[in-house]
Amino acid sequence: MSHGINLRAVPYDHPDAVKLNDQVQLEYQKRYDGEGDETFLDPAMFLPPRGLYLLAYDASGAPVASGGWRSQEENEEGYSDGDAELKRMYVIPEARGLGLARRILATLEDDAREAGRTRMVLETGDQQPEAIALYLSSDYAMCAKFGFYRDYDSSRCMSKPLR
Repeated sequence: MSHGINLRAVPYDHPDAVKLNDQVQLEYQKRYDGEGDETFLDPAMFLPPRGLYLLAYDASGAPVASGGWRSQEENEEGYSDGDAELKRMYVIPEARGLGLARRILATLEDDAREAGRTRMVLETGDQQPEAIALYLSSDYAMCAKFGFYRDYDSSRCMSKPLR
């Protein structure tokens, strides 16, 4: 079924992206006692060549998955120069198990590598075992914590060299 799925680069504030983002926030609230992700994201952060935001559309034209990356440089939140940070990886429940997250991840890694980024980093949480399993099986390793949730016990940070 994943044939018939096409990936499309869209702005982070595209209506379909907003719709999926609302859904991912509800999922976080379910998994983390009513809390969504409060990391500030500006649509400009995902504009090429400093980032990319992708949506996957099914054969009927409905958005079924999302993911993006944004450039990061060394700062007080624990990032390093050359980092590409994965954000908003999400697959709607009806489309899970089709390999969409893996396909989006690989596309984002390739794009970040072509943009000259040297490391892909991500932050997830201990209530997202499927995400952790995906990243571990895609050659990510646990790393020093960074970002908005770096002081939270439930936070899990991972990285993968892009070179």
